[in-house]
Amino acid sequence: MSDPSHNRSLARFIDHTLLAPTATEAAIRNLCREALEFHFRAVCVSGCWLGVAREMLQGSGVGLAAVVGFPHGNSSTPAKCREAEACLGDGAGELDMVVNIGWLKSGAPEKVAEELRQLRAIAPKAVLKLILETCYLNEEEKRLACRLALESGWDFVKTSTGFGPAGATVEDVLLMKEIAGETMQVKASGGIRDTQTARTFLQAGATRIGTSSGPAIVKGDNPEPL
Repeated sequence: MSDPSHNRSLARFIDHTLLAPTATEAAIRNLCREALEFHFRAVCVSGCWLGVAREMLQGSGVGLAAVVGFPHGNSSTPAKCREAEACLGDGAGELDMVVNIGWLKSGAPEKVAEELRQLRAIAPKAVLKLILETCYLNEEEKRLACRLALESGWDFVKTSTGFGPAGATVEDVLLMKEIAGETMQVKASGGIRDTQTARTFLQAGATRIGTSSGPAIVKGDNPEPL
């Protein structure tokens, strides 16, 4: 086991996350208690749980993030915009939205760009993170999605939802960081469950880690792969 005091600094990079469809109120409350205990950067939940999370995190300094168009990204643009507005109204300061993968793969970047511009316009002060779901994209599509996010003024590009057939890879983070430069940040998410893996992604250029294993990462525990 690693030295917990040495790993404690990792907490400020972690979005402590629970997005399972079976998540209960008790589980969300436990997630928030863990975030308060370990001083994670943010909690990331589905929109229906924002009220519970807001109540528990208020005044703590732990951020509150919600997902939009999750997990497939193929909601209409008006639907995503309304969902984003609802989440902001319920206290979210950060939104993690899934890109429209089908538009990217159909060669319709103008539709993706317009959607990103609309979301940025309705959430000018929120931290916006675009989830690419990299396991479904080729290198050209990944680069295109990153450029569109950059040109639309988004704050982060993010690797994965955690619900696809594969999660984050170091190669994808390096590629995304190459496009993001110093203007946009990279969030690694999907399959990150232990201290060394988290450190590897941070060394590759990620500045956020999305995980449901935040306490294990900080304590240095190494759970068996799920």
